[in-house]
Order: sequence, then structure tokens, then C-alpha cells
Amino acid sequence: MFDKILLPIDLNHSESWEAALPMAKRCAGAGGEIHLLGIVHDLGAAMVSSYLPEDFEKTSMENLKAQLAEFASANAAGAIPHVAHGHVAETILRIADDLGADLIVMSSHPPNDFKTLLIGSNADKVVRHATIPVLVVR
Repeated sequence: MFDKILLPIDLNHSESWEAALPMAKRCAGAGGEIHLLGIVHDLGAAMVSSYLPEDFEKTSMENLKAQLAEFASANAAGAIPHVAHGHVAETILRIADDLGADLIVMSSHPPNDFKTLLIGSNADKVVRHATIPVLVVR
């Protein structure tokens, strides 16, 4: 079993956790910790952010943290919610390192060669650059 499992999820897409959460629970066993990670995506362009309210990032992160805590209490008692901001794959890897996680469990969308060619898969990037085991669930 694993001691610290990082489970990045997107609360707007149940595919990101429906299969991955039960697998994370199995990998954690009785004594492991599950750390839920919600990510506020980096918008990437100053021009875009200039149209948003000044406190958009802070408010988004606070709202997401509250939603993750509610999700955890309903679906994964004892799971520890975390919120971060940035590009998805980079943020997952950074938080896994910060937490000292020994496993990342994440979902991957079904392969779509054209989409993957254009923008890549976050799961693929995490697997390629992680220094710890990554369990990709479909």
C-alpha cells in the first residue's frame, strides 16, 4: 500500500474521479492518505486576465477549496483537499513533490489522436515527467 496518494480531480468532470477515486482508496488501504487536488487553470495571457475581476484567481481558489472539502466529506472521508493554480501537468508534479506523495492516481480521457497531437494529454505529461509511480485509470 501507499502512504500518500495524490488524486487530481476536476469537479466539473466526473470522469476525472469516478474510476480514479475507488482505485486511490484501494491503493491507500487502511493507513494511507488521499490528497485531492483541484487546479485553477492558468489563463496564460495577460490580455485575457485583464477582462476578469481583480480578485478572480483568489476567489476561484477559495470556491474550489470549499467545493473540494464538500466533495471529500461526501465521497472520500478523511481525504485532504488542496487547491493550486497553474498548468495542469506541471502543477500536479509540483504538488506531488511538495507533499512527498508516493503515488499519483489520475484519470485519462480515451485516446483521441488528433486532440493529443494538438494539445497533448495531461496524464501523458505527468507519466513522462513524474519521479514517482503514476496510476492512470480509464
